[in-house]
Amino acid sequence: MLPKVSIIIPFYNDPYVDQAIVSALYQTYPNVEIIVVDDGSTKHQDVIAPYRSRIIYLGKANGGTGSALNYGIKMATGKYVA
Repeated sequence: MLPKVSIIIPFYNDPYVDQAIVSALYQTYPNVEIIVVDDGSTKHQDVIAPYRSRIIYLGKANGGTGSALNYGIKMATGKYVA
């Protein structure tokens, strides 16, 4: 079995976050988990809705990109993190 890769996508009020999710979903490597970390967004969460069943969605208070990435890494279960 191939090792799991955790893909962390931090976002804050980004209208294009769905494009990052689609890109991660369509990678050819089969064993991935996609973790989207909402860093306290106040808009554009609706663009994530169609993908909620295929991703892990985590919300947190705004703390910046670094804190969102660290939170995603902490919650990741993969052997590798991207």
